[in-house]
Amino acid sequence: MCATVQVIYPTGLLDSIQGNQLRQEINQLVDNGHPCILIDCRDVELMDSSGLSALVMAFQKVRSVGGTLGLRAINDQVRMLLELTAMDGIFQIFPKEGSPQEAMMKQ
Repeated sequence: MCATVQVIYPTGLLDSIQGNQLRQEINQLVDNGHPCILIDCRDVELMDSSGLSALVMAFQKVRSVGGTLGLRAINDQVRMLLELTAMDGIFQIFPKEGSPQEAMMKQ
């Protein structure tokens, strides 16, 4: 359970460049004592395998410190990629509604 949740808002194409930036941002948050992170994907238009790889590496970092990494407001393309790679069972996925704290604490 998380007392506070840090929310990140990536935009556009989540590819190797954006994915690496996202991973670095998550690593910095975790290193600064914020292990509960929610990625709001409402403005992510497309995610490729490099973006997915960055999410997996970020997930591993967060889990290594006992934290939680969730995804919120994913589009159909991102959902399909997660389903095809069986990552939809790894990541916590939340709808658009509700606060990140409520969503994370219910899990």
